[in-house]
Amino acid sequence: MILNHPDLWISSLPQPSADGHKYNRGHTVIFGAPELTGATRLAAESCARMGAGLVTVIGGDKADIYRATLPAHILVRDQALPDMSKVTACLMGSGGMPAQIPQIPDNIPVIRDAEAITPGTIFSPQTILTPHDGEFARAFPHITGTRAEKAMAAAKMTGAVMVYKGAQTVIAHPDGRAVVNDCPVPYLATAGSGDVLAGMMTGLAAQGMKPFESALAGVYIHAHMAKNQGAGLVASDLLGLIPGFLRSLGL
Repeated sequence: MILNHPDLWISSLPQPSADGHKYNRGHTVIFGAPELTGATRLAAESCARMGAGLVTVIGGDKADIYRATLPAHILVRDQALPDMSKVTACLMGSGGMPAQIPQIPDNIPVIRDAEAITPGTIFSPQTILTPHDGEFARAFPHITGTRAEKAMAAAKMTGAVMVYKGAQTVIAHPDGRAVVNDCPVPYLATAGSGDVLAGMMTGLAAQGMKPFESALAGVYIHAHMAKNQGAGLVASDLLGLIPGFLRSLGL
């Protein structure tokens, strides 16, 4: 099994242009959770920290809560955008699913977390699924084997990039490629850390990084930031660690 390492994705890490503008750096739409709003907030802030030029949260009935609690650089709208032509990535499922999701064009990368990983669905190859053990068992109850075998089988079955989260996270592509992130970090066993990871991958995909490489980079950076920080880590700590780690990678 190939081990995750920056050599696999560093050359495709988005590099902002000195003469660019926010739309050059991507526009992410995040569908806000109707109850667990903190999960959406963590995802939105990590997406912005990873370099997405514009992050919009669709707040629905909780739009006023999102407006009051998110930083000013993240836009909040009550309802889905009428025009998705400038959207470059979407995220759904962090904290729960809203009642309605609009039709998303197949060419837009979509990161599906938690409840958005729906059993029996064939997804666009632009999709990333991010289950932990419990979510994987719910979505794919008939898949057995080692973690790597299960991730590869689920990726092939769904047509999506699979990020099977755990102490050794396995990232599998439907074409058969698979990479393991062998960086077990007990400090990531804390509420909200998966939402931060989902936002990080979305931020990279929004800037044009391919889904598989976005998943590899997001998982690696997420784990190594937490390992460096150590004991006492909570999910919101990760947000402030992102800029320094990106600088260490040459951005």
